[in-house]
Amino acid sequence: MPIFFSILLPLLALLCLWGSHRTNQRRRLIGNLPTSKTQGIFIGLVELKGTAEIEQPLQSFLAEEICVLYSYHVEEEWRREVEEEYTDDEGRTQTRTRIESGWNTISSGGEETPFYLQDDTGVVLVRPEGADIHPKTLFSETCTPLQPLYYGKGPGGAVMDSTFVRRFVETGIPLHHPLFVVGQAREREDLVAPELAHEKATPLYLLTVETEEQVLRRMGYSLHGLNVLGLALAGGAAVLIATVLSPGQRPPNPWWPQALIGVGIYLGLWFATWFILVFNMLVDVRNRMRQGWSSLEVQLKRRFDLIPSLVAAVEGLRSYEADVQTGLAALRAETAAGAGLSSASRHHGLANTIVTLGERYPELIAHQGFAQLQAQLVDTEQRIALARAYFNDIATAYNTRLEIVPDGWIARLFGHVSQPLLGVEDFERAQVKVDLAK
Repeated sequence: MPIFFSILLPLLALLCLWGSHRTNQRRRLIGNLPTSKTQGIFIGLVELKGTAEIEQPLQSFLAEEICVLYSYHVEEEWRREVEEEYTDDEGRTQTRTRIESGWNTISSGGEETPFYLQDDTGVVLVRPEGADIHPKTLFSETCTPLQPLYYGKGPGGAVMDSTFVRRFVETGIPLHHPLFVVGQAREREDLVAPELAHEKATPLYLLTVETEEQVLRRMGYSLHGLNVLGLALAGGAAVLIATVLSPGQRPPNPWWPQALIGVGIYLGLWFATWFILVFNMLVDVRNRMRQGWSSLEVQLKRRFDLIPSLVAAVEGLRSYEADVQTGLAALRAETAAGAGLSSASRHHGLANTIVTLGERYPELIAHQGFAQLQAQLVDTEQRIALARAYFNDIATAYNTRLEIVPDGWIARLFGHVSQPLLGVEDFERAQVKVDLAK
């Protein structure tokens, strides 16, 4: 028996170490991801907050509550007496009776369907298949056949050795309920828009009714519990291994030096995995910051490409009023002054001039082509603002990691440097210059 446990305990300690590393990785990932808006999410791993919405909501089976997904199960209790033989201290065979009990699932089910996550900027489609879902408890009740629920929502039969006690539990995500979501954004197949769905390579796909703070707190408790259990198992494993290797397989006296050796080995392995995790997380946040800047450049380029089309639309509808002619001359002059993304302030000024012309001359708004282009320009301006906010959020998370101890020590060891944040003046008054080389 000591040999068996001397093998089992180290394996369990390593399992705790792996669970601790995985939990810490997910916890840091959530802490590093900035919360995006549905209108400004990028293809890749994102974090969102909003409410659960659906065009055709579902009705849960037990609580009969309107929701976007739900699941339920009905369990029935059983209890029986079991006779078994055993050998007493004097070597005689004896018979004794013990009670066994448990719960059997006698009915289960549920429904889930794609739904929308809505915030103050719009909606995004969420496909819940394959997600780690933490729903709300919609219904929980234990009853006997004297209550209508027993047969009203449960099957008519009974399990073997039943005590005729049933437990009904249902969980789900109610309609309009706040949600915290971390998952992979990808392009939809039916239209040009993003959606959240399960991907094999995604490190986390989480749908929960908890807040971000509650999720991080729950993961923190799990992390500490796994580490304490792993240390205890490692210490016990070291003592057992010393017992197996000693002559006569006797426990060492004193036993605590061996236990300290086991704890030290566990701590050494934990520190090695932690060092690797911190390094990888720093690289991950830096790459997300670069991705955020790349997405911002895409929106700036989109704004620049829209402006010539809007100028042409205004020219096609121009009147002979002096103010319109003056505005068109300014637009043509600024458009011809340069191309590309060399000056964000010039493009921002052009966009403002076009919007002002549209507001002052309603006949332009009435023109379908100009109205569509102007709507795209307004949408692009909003996306630029969201992209800038996302970049600043991820850059703040990156800079924070560089300043806190002990992450900052590892960052300086590998040459990570802080990233300045983008201000409004970077888009309205000056040329945008961002160095993401390091």
